[in-house]
Amino acid sequence: MRIVCVWYLGILLAKILVVDDEAPICELARLILEDAGHTVITADNGEQAIQKASNESPDLVLLDTVLPGMSGLDVCKVLKHEPDTRSIPLVMFTVLGGDNDKRIAKENGCDGYFVKPFTPADLVAEVEKHIR
Repeated sequence: MRIVCVWYLGILLAKILVVDDEAPICELARLILEDAGHTVITADNGEQAIQKASNESPDLVLLDTVLPGMSGLDVCKVLKHEPDTRSIPLVMFTVLGGDNDKRIAKENGCDGYFVKPFTPADLVAEVEKHIR
């Protein structure tokens, strides 16, 4: 049985996998989410994201759409197909903010859609919305 999150002093703590090929974005998201009390692991490509999602059992994946090699949508399809990862909430974390982009992400199994650039408060709120 997997414990999905931990409550500590009234705060919901979670393990978040942030997937982005831009190191400054990963680092910024990591700092913001760790400051909010979460544990953060990162990946910079699709293959690494699938491996870490399978091995680390995160409570949520923030997934960039545009990645080298395998796209974020392809990663989403793989993770939603695999029994060990299909229940992990996936939030697209991208600069592509059009209605069509959001529709395609939802059709491919994404649980949420978050557009960059972002404020720290908005990022934490989006993450916590999906881990409750």
